[in-house]
Amino acid sequence: MFHKYLTSILLITGCMASPVFAQQQPIPYFAKQLASGTLPPMAERLPESPAKPSFFDKETGQYGGKIRMLMAKAKDIRLMVAFGYSRLVGYDDQLQLKADILKKVEIEEGRIFTLHLRPGMRWSDGTPFTSEDFRFYWEDIATNETLSPFGPAKDLLSQKEKPVFEVIDEYTVKYSWNTPNPYFLPALAGPRPLFIYMPAHYMKQFHADYQTPEKLTQLTEEAHKRNWRGLFVSKGRQYKLTNPDLPSLQPWVNTTRPPAERFIFKRNPYFHRVDPNGQQLPYIDEVEINLASAGLIPAKAGSGEVDLQARYLRLDNYTFLKEGEENGNYQVNLWETGRGAQIALYPNMNAKDPEWRKLMQDVRFRRALSMAVNRNEINQVVYFGLAKDMANTVLPSCPLFKTEYATAWSDFNTDAANRLLDDIGLTKRDARGIRLLPDGNPMEILVQTAGESTEETDVLSLVEDSWKRIGVQMYVKPTQREVLRNRVFSGEAIMSAWYGLPNGVPVASMSPSQMAPTRQDQYQWPQWGRYYETGKGKPSKMPEVQELVSLNNDWGMASSEEEQARIWNRMLEIHADQVFSIGLVSGVLQPMVVNENLMNVPENAFYNWDPGAYFGIHNMAGFFYKDPE
Repeated sequence: MFHKYLTSILLITGCMASPVFAQQQPIPYFAKQLASGTLPPMAERLPESPAKPSFFDKETGQYGGKIRMLMAKAKDIRLMVAFGYSRLVGYDDQLQLKADILKKVEIEEGRIFTLHLRPGMRWSDGTPFTSEDFRFYWEDIATNETLSPFGPAKDLLSQKEKPVFEVIDEYTVKYSWNTPNPYFLPALAGPRPLFIYMPAHYMKQFHADYQTPEKLTQLTEEAHKRNWRGLFVSKGRQYKLTNPDLPSLQPWVNTTRPPAERFIFKRNPYFHRVDPNGQQLPYIDEVEINLASAGLIPAKAGSGEVDLQARYLRLDNYTFLKEGEENGNYQVNLWETGRGAQIALYPNMNAKDPEWRKLMQDVRFRRALSMAVNRNEINQVVYFGLAKDMANTVLPSCPLFKTEYATAWSDFNTDAANRLLDDIGLTKRDARGIRLLPDGNPMEILVQTAGESTEETDVLSLVEDSWKRIGVQMYVKPTQREVLRNRVFSGEAIMSAWYGLPNGVPVASMSPSQMAPTRQDQYQWPQWGRYYETGKGKPSKMPEVQELVSLNNDWGMASSEEEQARIWNRMLEIHADQVFSIGLVSGVLQPMVVNENLMNVPENAFYNWDPGAYFGIHNMAGFFYKDPE
């Protein structure tokens, strides 16, 4: 694994190949450009050593066709960065890191990273991709006080220290820290990656150090921005994809300027990957994204209006989608998901109300609420018995999984739950049988949600029924996602419903930061997470939480994967025992609508945001149509 801090050099390489030019066939999509000479032949568009990803048991394909997808919001087009998954280093479908854009990475002692680019690789406009693109990012963006007033991204820091950046030659750069930085490579491989490069040849025209003041003022006014910083940021959004003129390294490039209801992504003529025969990827010519109401997307998918769709589809759409397979010319696959829980409840231990805050920080209260959830009933009623009855923890497919993590305080036992609440002193009840708080108010918990699915409503309705057996009344308040976040952050929300652990299938060399208060958007301890992020506020005084913070810091300095695994397991033990979140159901399958003519899409696979990038780790650039017409 790449985080073993050896004194010798550790290499991360991809599957590299010399292109087989004799077998290369021109891509019909580029016929006119090739004939006119405006586009060079394939051999001149590829790097000297193209990336040759493992196809596992997949087929080599043929060129042509368009993939149609539906999204609910224009900003969803940024998911094409996840789907295309062109990364300096990226995970394969076994969650192992491989070089992709890079030819190789040399790692010394976990703190010195030498990145070797692929000579001859080009941006989507044909300009060479070189170390200048890394230098420009580091010197003119990441450490520029105007563009980055708070300094470089946190994953570029180790113990709050910036790296020493060096350009070795045209195709080699080096990042060096005094202490190990195990967050660096995973950040490069993420679904929303850390971009440490920028198309310098294009972006310099919007930078004050490279453009005349007169021209910069003109460009700023034309773009309706207040200053050149706003201009630069708007032109260089490599993740949001709002500037079709911005050169890219992704397999498909956006050609539609927002606002729009339909976005067309066209194949990148200089994409760096090839198939086993040396044919340039991607196989598919275009990806078309149409916008539709989220509630209508399952119906539109069922009527055959998509070729590849998972987003906005849920397991409760499965029966309907299966019925439309024949007429819709598609098949429905079920992929495993990777969250620790499909839905989890988060007691806000930083609640503003002192009475509720004290209760939420009492482990007996959290355990009682967890044991009063009938997870088997939720699974059978809402998920056809296809999910897993377990707590919010890592999934059985994770190498760190232990049965005790999944079962701790999660067996349905209202008698034990009632005893715990009695032990706390919550013995008085009103005429309805609802327990009374010490101040005499009824124990009525308002669970705030983003209200984005009927699935969540159905699940919480069952929890409401089972909690009444222990004298707890639940009410659910749907609201907009941003409003929910703000109420949690401020402490107004005493409990919220959200997804479980973002990464339910980690390996020891992946950061355990999700297990400790490290971010404000961790709904069980937003203010403690805010303290870690910004230094503002106060840290937790709970011994178990303090231990999690200490363990997370220890992981960052661990000298072996064995030590990292020990830290992970201790953090998982603490979470299982302390019930900082209440997982309601896990392992929910994701319906996947796939055009029956679309090949190389796995029938059974793993669908997750991080790690996974949804379709990303399955090499969407290798999907093709059996009959492109």
